[in-house]
Amino acid sequence: MVPVSGEELRGAARDEAVRSFYEAAGWRACWSAAAERELLETLDRRARHGLDRIDFGARPSSSDSALERELKLTRLALAYASALAYGAVDPSSLHEIYTLPRPAEDVPGELAQAMAEGRAGLWFASLAPDTEEYRHFSTAYLDYSAKAREEARDQLPDGGVIHVGDHDSRIVAIAAQLADNGYLTSEDRLVTERATTGGRAIYTASMKSAVERLQGDYGIAADGVIGPDTFSVLNLRAPDRARALAVAMERRRWMPRSKPATRIDVNIAAARLQYIRDDVVVDERRVVAGRPDRPTPLLSSPIFRLVANPTWTVPKSIQNTELAQVDAAYLQRNNMVLRAGWIVQGAGPGNALGQVKFDMRNGQAIYLHDTSAPALFDRSERHLSHGCVRVEDALGFAQMLASDEGILEQWLTAREVGQEQFVALPREIPVRLLYRSVLVRPSGDIAFRADPYGWSEAVARHLGFTGNGRKSQPAAIDLGP
Repeated sequence: MVPVSGEELRGAARDEAVRSFYEAAGWRACWSAAAERELLETLDRRARHGLDRIDFGARPSSSDSALERELKLTRLALAYASALAYGAVDPSSLHEIYTLPRPAEDVPGELAQAMAEGRAGLWFASLAPDTEEYRHFSTAYLDYSAKAREEARDQLPDGGVIHVGDHDSRIVAIAAQLADNGYLTSEDRLVTERATTGGRAIYTASMKSAVERLQGDYGIAADGVIGPDTFSVLNLRAPDRARALAVAMERRRWMPRSKPATRIDVNIAAARLQYIRDDVVVDERRVVAGRPDRPTPLLSSPIFRLVANPTWTVPKSIQNTELAQVDAAYLQRNNMVLRAGWIVQGAGPGNALGQVKFDMRNGQAIYLHDTSAPALFDRSERHLSHGCVRVEDALGFAQMLASDEGILEQWLTAREVGQEQFVALPREIPVRLLYRSVLVRPSGDIAFRADPYGWSEAVARHLGFTGNGRKSQPAAIDLGP
């Protein structure tokens, strides 16, 4: 076969990434038979990353010219490498607001260098996240994918609905899922697991109560009967779990491979917060996140100060809807005044922000704060706010941060004033608002959470999966941000 010239490559390489690759390679043909074989073998192993349903492009055929073969291999390599390095889909195309940083890899240039040095295989292997969590996801994805193929081959029936008192082989998995999502206590889950006969557990009254709460949160008739709609939330079948794991790996690929050693991570999907200091989780607590119709956006935004006894300027989105018809008596009862066209709630125990606000730098007016309705933290489904994040025992959390940052005395003094006071942090603390519906327990087991905003569906479609999730539908509680 006649070698491909640089002139031919310049004339045929029209895609920007392809041109960047050949510019870095000095406009030389790069694909030997050995390199081609290594690339195709790498592509054949893409299931370990949940990318086995994606067509990354046409593979070379025996009828291709040398130039066609060269360009096909380059396009394949760049497409697959990009998916590993920073995801198969751009998250900013799926979300109106997305400010989390993504990996800044020069895929064309790095591929050209790796091929020139004869280490393309090692380079491909280095692109995906190198973490225990990602490896657990990968192993579980391969396992559930195999189970999904087995289910399809054996054509297992759904088994119909489950009523209280029924014995069913799915009960143990259902109990685990209810416990994972906060609907069932760990004690009740253990009782269910121990009361199995021949692999079939009994559907107990305590489980029925947990199912009814879940059904109410997801807009399903709260009758305690486990049918198709309830199964769509529980996400029990192997194909659904494989799909969730593929989405989880994609979301991890969107994130930089290094992260701040000290940070606050809020998992919007699970409505939980972790405070990590020097790469160690030192605190974890529940939060209330945005309702499905007012979702908390995915942000990277630092806390730069603590606000003691905050006032609340009601956003126009609330003032012009929920508060559009309120009268002067309502404003007075709720310690509110009309100021320059804005409704402002004064500081005090009834303030919607509670007694502390964690000011964050972003253009979306999103922040962490306390609440005057602490009972909401006892709910299993905690997607109830207008978009901001309410923190359980926020005063205790603020005191922890102030102590760790060496400003405890200033913070306690500001608290005692009784009016709005600002206490700057000596250094900003990064906050990441994430959406993670699959987690790895300390034991290494996989925990599946619900998809309260239905955000996983679009990611799954881009990864080649079908099927729909179900959004939560929690009842509105109050007017807080």
